[in-house]
Amino acid sequence: MTQAADKSNLIEKSAKSIFNLPNIITMARILCVPFFVWSLFAIEPESNARWFSVLIFIVIMISDGVDGAIARKRGLITNLGKLLDPIADKALLGGALIALSIHNEFPWWVTIVILVRELGITAYRLVVVKREVVAASSGGKLKTILQSVLIGSLASPLEFAFAPWYLTVESVLTAVVLVITVSTGLQYLIAAGRARQQRIKE
Repeated sequence: MTQAADKSNLIEKSAKSIFNLPNIITMARILCVPFFVWSLFAIEPESNARWFSVLIFIVIMISDGVDGAIARKRGLITNLGKLLDPIADKALLGGALIALSIHNEFPWWVTIVILVRELGITAYRLVVVKREVVAASSGGKLKTILQSVLIGSLASPLEFAFAPWYLTVESVLTAVVLVITVSTGLQYLIAAGRARQQRIKE
């Protein structure tokens, strides 16, 4: 009887740890990504209705910060949350860039370079997380912010309202994002290599 009760309590505790507020917010963020991508296809790039797409994007990005803050403050960081959070981030980034490239609003080659970097580093982290911990590169947060600004800008009708000079602004921003994305990826790989060598020596 006691073992059954303990097992029941364990299952209940596990369920609560999985379906806590930060994880629910993260799951909701993942569910919102298809609506954002759909809006990019459904609404013409030059239409002011594209601000609806930007609004969805902003809500998703805000929720990204909110779930992390709640998890840290309340001690609700879980393995599921650690898994879902990068999935949500990459789904949003990948979905947005691919949709914009299909719409001919963003170069395919830049989309491919960014996604190879993002998915490659994320996969590497998931593989080696139990063997070694590698700190994120110093430019990681700046990369995320600039990527978000770029996507928000591309999703908006601003380039049509302020062409041609705004196109130059987006081109410069794209170049900066590309450089920081690649450079932070290289920084991470170098740090990972050093951490691996240190682990072997120990």
